[in-house]
Amino acid sequence: EVQLVESGGGLVQPGGSLRLSCAASGFPFSTFAMSWVRQAPGKGLEWVSGISNGGRSTGYADSVKGRFTISRDNAKNTLYLQMNSLKPEDTAVYYCAGARRYGYVVRNQDKSAYDAWGQGTQVTVSS
Repeated sequence: EVQLVESGGGLVQPGGSLRLSCAASGFPFSTFAMSWVRQAPGKGLEWVSGISNGGRSTGYADSVKGRFTISRDNAKNTLYLQMNSLKPEDTAVYYCAGARRYGYVVRNQDKSAYDAWGQGTQVTVSS
């Protein structure tokens, strides 16, 4: 069974940091490009960041560039998102998603673009 399980969300003050993790199972993780996609309250899905299957290429939305860092550990079948200098507008449910793509970053917020999608973890940035 294909499964993605996010963790690490929570409540943090503006300017704080969080590290999200996404544990993958049931598919060959190292052959999948991975992304983080978020959905703020009352809004649509927004692509946040992506990483190629081998980890050599990464991409970020302009709204998070310079503050968030995506990484992966293929030996542990785990994807990460380090989030620094958090802002209230980063409040959202964060989903990890995987696509059977080789060698490039998937920059897409649509669920239909992915072969695997997690249940999400809530991140709330508030004082």
